[in-house]
Amino acid sequence: MKLLRYGAAGSEKPGLLDDNGHIRDLGGVVDDIGGQWLADLAWMRDVDIAGLPVVEEPQRLGPCVAGTGKFICIGLNFADHAAEAGLEVPPEPVIFMKATSAMSGPNDDIVIPKGSSATDWEVELGVVIGKHAKHVSQDEALDHVAGYCVVNDVSERDFQNKRSGQWTKGKSCDSFGPTGPWLVTRDEIADPQQLAMWLSVNGETMQNGSSATMVYGVAHLVSYLSQFMTLHPGDIVSTGTPPGVGQGLKPPRYLKPGDMVELGIEGLGSQRQSVRAHASRATSVALRARRCWRAGGRCLATGCRAFPGKAVAGPPFRHALSRQGGADLHVRDKQIGFTRRGGVRPTRRTIW
Repeated sequence: MKLLRYGAAGSEKPGLLDDNGHIRDLGGVVDDIGGQWLADLAWMRDVDIAGLPVVEEPQRLGPCVAGTGKFICIGLNFADHAAEAGLEVPPEPVIFMKATSAMSGPNDDIVIPKGSSATDWEVELGVVIGKHAKHVSQDEALDHVAGYCVVNDVSERDFQNKRSGQWTKGKSCDSFGPTGPWLVTRDEIADPQQLAMWLSVNGETMQNGSSATMVYGVAHLVSYLSQFMTLHPGDIVSTGTPPGVGQGLKPPRYLKPGDMVELGIEGLGSQRQSVRAHASRATSVALRARRCWRAGGRCLATGCRAFPGKAVAGPPFRHALSRQGGADLHVRDKQIGFTRRGGVRPTRRTIW
């Protein structure tokens, strides 16, 4: 089964993808895709997919797992990737953390952080933990896995390698953890060590590898990690990337505003992200409003007081929430205006 979460950021609802590629609403069956619902997937046996409501309108996809407690990453887990980085294959798995606040939807924008000059890409196989795992053997490790997903382990190489300390600071910026589009349950993946992996930038293939060339496989990693920490339902293990990252090119090549990143893993779906620069709050809200309007003629901005979930008129108005001056922010053509007492006061500031 392909489990997913759809809707506005912070307000996602549980769903699944049926055999015809339609999203079905799981809200009447489970609270969300995470926690207890991943610890025991027996509930799926009783789901009548054909009887679930079809989600008709286009929807943003959120991270496919809710309430992730730990986002654990494995470094240098492909020998050829270690070679391109000029590093030795480690004698044991290299472990580092990605902040869960970095998680984003599979098609959300990648935001180049303030001060960045080396934002890079990494397609990775994500392993989603189901049952609690502590001191488990390799033979029983996969019994603790709920399923698999695509992860883009976006990385800022200067933050990672030149700012001293651990790698976490170069891996945890907002939007640096696109996850999904869906969690594919373990029963649908016969062998997680035989999956093709790919990533392209602006249509040019940069990574073309396979999970078969991992140094440490999924079962080894789950067992290994469980010797040092308890793995909980909804935790994600991102298992490393094949060669072809920007840092390894000669000369190195990094993401810039306007780039388009596409990536996928065999059987797990694909992601597509536009790259944009870090922006001020006002500009960021306005850009989100433009995307929301295009998503289907509704204001999807979380907490919008003006048009919460109701149909929005077409151009020139698009809507989002702003805390500036205690007013709702509206985007009119290329200008910002604030609604106060039912009126719109446009300004001259052009935002795109």
